[in-house]
Amino acid sequence: MTDNVVLHVADVHKNFAGLHALSDIDLSVEEGQTHAIIGPNGAGKSTLLNVIVGRLAPSRGAVIFDGMVLTGRKPYEINQIGIARVFQTPEIFPDLTVLHNVMIPALSKRDGPFRLNMMRTLDSETAIRQEAEDILADVGLHERRTTHAGALSRGDKRRMELAMCLIQKPRLLLLDEPTAGMSRHDTNTTIELLKKIKSRGMTKVIIEHDMHVVFSLADRISVLAGGRIIAEGLPDAVRGDPRVREAYLGGAH
Repeated sequence: MTDNVVLHVADVHKNFAGLHALSDIDLSVEEGQTHAIIGPNGAGKSTLLNVIVGRLAPSRGAVIFDGMVLTGRKPYEINQIGIARVFQTPEIFPDLTVLHNVMIPALSKRDGPFRLNMMRTLDSETAIRQEAEDILADVGLHERRTTHAGALSRGDKRRMELAMCLIQKPRLLLLDEPTAGMSRHDTNTTIELLKKIKSRGMTKVIIEHDMHVVFSLADRISVLAGGRIIAEGLPDAVRGDPRVREAYLGGAH
């Protein structure tokens, strides 16, 4: 393990009633890297992400972030340490405006878990409001800042949730199928947005089925099948690995 490793998943196993969802998972993510995790349905990708963020406790092994053991910590504590996650299904406040949705994570990180009385302070938080507006401009949603979040398209909800993560200034961003259900246009827009974030040096772990997205963004790829890592390496090496083609890629390019 090099000095540049910011996330290390060490010998992680996860069992559910005798089912081995994850076995012998060793994974290292270097700072500033975009590390993609791919594999067929049921391979254990989302289970691994849930172990990293503390939603699931591993049956064995540990998750280490920037030298700190995350295993045993609550998801809120892990978020406070510097890890943010974009979920497969966007988790938003549909009846609030886009701007308020983006402001809330910053308030939560500063003041603790979101509470209803926080709503009374949103409009008085001028510094956080300006920061949220700047981030919404970066993700292309500034003109929709007063729209109720529930009225956004799927692609715009994704961009808003990404803005909700960015305002927390995480060191590590986890993205669970960030382009799922998007049109090709929205997918390409999201790729360009994630490239823009990458240029700022933020470390990212991406779970994604769309190989166009994976090979457009990833610096390194790990391939899961049957709860185990069957291949790992640079994108071109993974693309040409016969084990990967057999397990997942088929004839995809």
